[in-house]
Amino acid sequence: MGEEKARISGDSPRGTDAPVLPTVNPAIEKLAEPASNGIHPAFYVIVWISLSSSVILFNKWILSTLGFKYPILLTAWHLVFATVMTQIMARTTTLLDGRKTVKMTGRVYLRAIVPIGVFFSLSLICGNLTYLYLSVSFIQMLKATTPVAVLVAGWCLGLEKPDLKKLGNVSFIVIGVVLASFGEIDFVLIGFLYQMGGIAFEAVRICLVQRLLNGSEFKMDPLVSLYYFAPVCAFMNLTVALFWEVPKVSMAEVYAVGLGTFFANACCAFLLNVSVVFLIGKTSGLVLTLCGVLKDILLVIASILIWGTKISGLQVFGYGIALAGMVYYKLGQKELKPFIQEGSRKWAEFGATRPVLRKLIVIGAVFSLVVLLLAGVGPQTNIDTKKLIDAAKSYGTTGTVGANL
Repeated sequence: MGEEKARISGDSPRGTDAPVLPTVNPAIEKLAEPASNGIHPAFYVIVWISLSSSVILFNKWILSTLGFKYPILLTAWHLVFATVMTQIMARTTTLLDGRKTVKMTGRVYLRAIVPIGVFFSLSLICGNLTYLYLSVSFIQMLKATTPVAVLVAGWCLGLEKPDLKKLGNVSFIVIGVVLASFGEIDFVLIGFLYQMGGIAFEAVRICLVQRLLNGSEFKMDPLVSLYYFAPVCAFMNLTVALFWEVPKVSMAEVYAVGLGTFFANACCAFLLNVSVVFLIGKTSGLVLTLCGVLKDILLVIASILIWGTKISGLQVFGYGIALAGMVYYKLGQKELKPFIQEGSRKWAEFGATRPVLRKLIVIGAVFSLVVLLLAGVGPQTNIDTKKLIDAAKSYGTTGTVGANL
């Protein structure tokens, strides 16, 4: 036999000067990387909080401060503007391309979209009517009951089976809102009923949307939803306004507010829906929930600063309980457990290093809580400081306190 040829393994060592072939095409890999617009997610959060707060304050300013007491007409104008803008955007941008994946037919529109639009319209009407009677701060406190209403509506519509554990979780929200309502200084029953009605209609709407989205063919982002719902809501609001508010409104009242003001208000409301589309996917559910709580707190503070709204200590205490219950219900024990454990560990370490200070903090917190509760439950006494000063001056000159104190 001839001499066998030696086979050289491909794993044999190579010289350091030997060229190394690339395993991937760098140009293709670079193109495959997702493009980043370089905008931090915090920017989208700030924009959403700003627009969401601005819409509420803007509406309250027009309806209450400027005296345009036609909330249904204002809501109808928002929806007409949204209808026109979504139609324009569908033909000029790619933001509404998601509608092409929705299997929408006339039958589906009448059986699914129209009922949702009706409840959406009713929630908007009741929500804006509330601004005529209640303060922004109290309205935000009442809105904390929305998760409770959604849970109950889901049970009534058969979307979920009644769960006593969930009912226990949301009971803290109810207790907090009851305390906040009991401590409300300027409580107006009709405004309270309008707000509760708006929350109930919104809860039914959310449940109907959940039922519609159970099918993968109806996945819609908020802007696509607005594209379908806005025409229905605009038609319904205009119909109600035609009989309720149009006979009473005058062009002088419209011009008193200003056409530019109405246009800016509608733009603000529409941009809020656009900002939600960009916000989704940029942040987690935890961040969205906490941002919603932060927005509500900022609105309460803004109401106090802008309109001088007075809130009682009992309201602060009740609203704090409602917010804590809302966060716990939306996120759940599993999501909050790491934060609770870390907080407990820090508190234990603080107690080990400074036990006296920790006891003082606990005693101070308990004392403050008792004072808040007693101040809210006890009778409210309004002291006229001007009369008090005049009486003191009168006592200083005559030696007797004025009888008009």
